[in-house]
Amino acid sequence: MAAKKQRAEFPFIPRIINPLKAGTAVIFAADMRIRESAQILNENMPWLKTEILYSLKSASDYKSDRSTVFIFDDTALPLVDTKKIRRNNRDAVVVLLSSNPFIHRSPPQPAQKKYPYTAKADLVFAYSTTSLVPPLIITSVVRAAEDLINIRKSSKVRRFIFLVVDDEPRWLSQFLPTLYNIIGQRADVMTTRTYEETMRFLFGVEEESQISSREYRARGHGEDVVFLIADIFFPKGKQFDSDAGRDLVRLITRYYPRIPITIASKAKEANDFKDKAFLLPKGDPGSLQKLKDYFLDNSGMGDFLIRTQDGRELHRIKNIHGIYQILFAAGKNSRKGRELREILESYAQKDKFSTWLHMHSYRELGDLLRPKRSQGRQLISLLKKHLKKEISQLSATPLTIDGAKVFSLQDLLDVLQTLPPERIQPFSDNDIISSWLDRKGYSELAEELRPIHGAGKRLSETLMSVIGKWHNLYKQRDLCL
Repeated sequence: MAAKKQRAEFPFIPRIINPLKAGTAVIFAADMRIRESAQILNENMPWLKTEILYSLKSASDYKSDRSTVFIFDDTALPLVDTKKIRRNNRDAVVVLLSSNPFIHRSPPQPAQKKYPYTAKADLVFAYSTTSLVPPLIITSVVRAAEDLINIRKSSKVRRFIFLVVDDEPRWLSQFLPTLYNIIGQRADVMTTRTYEETMRFLFGVEEESQISSREYRARGHGEDVVFLIADIFFPKGKQFDSDAGRDLVRLITRYYPRIPITIASKAKEANDFKDKAFLLPKGDPGSLQKLKDYFLDNSGMGDFLIRTQDGRELHRIKNIHGIYQILFAAGKNSRKGRELREILESYAQKDKFSTWLHMHSYRELGDLLRPKRSQGRQLISLLKKHLKKEISQLSATPLTIDGAKVFSLQDLLDVLQTLPPERIQPFSDNDIISSWLDRKGYSELAEELRPIHGAGKRLSETLMSVIGKWHNLYKQRDLCL
């Protein structure tokens, strides 16, 4: 009797955006609300060890071989020896959670002049007794610190970075929780507060005249930036309220035209950028929801949108199968086919295919297509060839959890029901489950799972509840793969 032919399988290699996880959060603060927010970290970042310190000596003398986030308030930070902390802790980020209204709304220079201790912090956030209470922002504070650690480490893994340029800590505290809920573990966030700091990050220089037209891609982090959110007015040189945003938009448009720009400002000058950027009236009711919708439509994290040059939406595609099908229409020798090819050519030039593929966990395919600069039917043929191969492998690309191979949603539910929660947790911590679901075409389910982190029986039950709900919905739509 002939032996049964073994089914070919293709490995799923998840993209871990932060290979170096924040290992410890150390809180030394007079404000009890900050200390109590440690419980929120324990619930939402179970991989994190949280320590609350009560003496100045224990804070300044703290040593750890893990990446550590030090969180201080306005009372504690002036007292601690942050130079010693950085010497004793190789991967450390010092964070100030400030309740001072002047610090909330001030650029770094005036804040440091009036309150010198603010210069000791790597990151400054605002908190209050009303809308910006510590429990609502603490996870974003630690995640921003973790992102900073990984960006500083310059991991060889290609990064995706949302660059946020704003000099006021109060808006960062309001904005980052919404941003992190959208991106999950798919991208990092970098915050800069001055023109010079932004130039160093993007181009590796402090002045425009220093930008090398040949070397700028290698010197800065601009190649990794996939989205820019910036105010118009922030410090440049000795001008604390300069319209540096105008220069920044001009430089991004020249050197990195693929990067979508959002101008977050209520100033009337924002209207000058309406043809180059998405305008977000900062602080207006509903503004963050509008920004979420814009992110999903323009960062590669949501649907693959095909638009005309004047912004008219032609196609909204939810998965790789839909992109593959639209390529046939683009290959036709007709007016619509030619118009579609022109649009897709511009998309290829702006890396929109590779960015969308990366964001939906087709890491190898995204890397393969990124350097391609084909045109016309050659581009269409190239895309069809590689997408067809990827699609043919999807049904044979399992998610392996503790040795158990998952090929379908039902398989996933069975594994979640049988495995101990501690075996499942690492796959939730790094959004590996949602990444695999995204790759399989279950983008809506992946989106709902992304903000879910936790430990123990509660985590398993939550995952099974959400996945079970969507499993039934997909079956009703006859989309269950």
